[in-house]
Amino acid sequence: MFIGHYGPAFAAKPAAPRVPLWILFVAVQWLDFCWAALVLMGVEKVRIVPGFTQGSALELYYMPYTHGLIGALVLSLLFGLVALAFVREKRAAALAVIAAAVFSHWLLDLLVHVPDLPMFGDADKVGFGLWRWLWISLPLELAFLLGGAVVYARAVPSRRRFGDLALWLFVAAMAAVEVYAAFGPAPTSAADEAKTALMAYALLALLAGLVDWGRGTVRA
Repeated sequence: MFIGHYGPAFAAKPAAPRVPLWILFVAVQWLDFCWAALVLMGVEKVRIVPGFTQGSALELYYMPYTHGLIGALVLSLLFGLVALAFVREKRAAALAVIAAAVFSHWLLDLLVHVPDLPMFGDADKVGFGLWRWLWISLPLELAFLLGGAVVYARAVPSRRRFGDLALWLFVAAMAAVEVYAAFGPAPTSAADEAKTALMAYALLALLAGLVDWGRGTVRA
């Protein structure tokens, strides 16, 4: 899953209004940030197999540290603790929301991945495999994105005139990126995929921060 992960980031903002949206955007992709870094270091493994599933050309055959159940739980807690440096009040609630946002990545991946998410070590892999059917997985991703954005827009109203316009332009651009990723060419190599992922996640977090600021919804 790619763009669908950002639905929980949007939806989590009302529960923790003092947490900047960009932190939540990083949180929901934190497992993939770590995955991309470990792929570039040769620790976790992926093969590019065009047509592997309709929704993804990635054969993710070894990723126990970032996408194993235990690893995901540990990374969720660690990121939540580090992110508290950006939160001044209600830090316990913020920790819970941020850690939950990180772990939402594993739960949503469970829906679309083929069985490649290890429960323990590199064994007992699970995944419901909805990527096998693009007509299911693509609308599902877009529904998660749109649903989260609607929750955010309604619960955290813009304080500035063009704030909502900026939000929905951003959401539309994200949806367009997801459609391109679904129908565009497969990555050329594992390293290129990892580098592209890191740049995309960082850019989207930056844009989310600008949208949050532009709507006047950033709270210390």
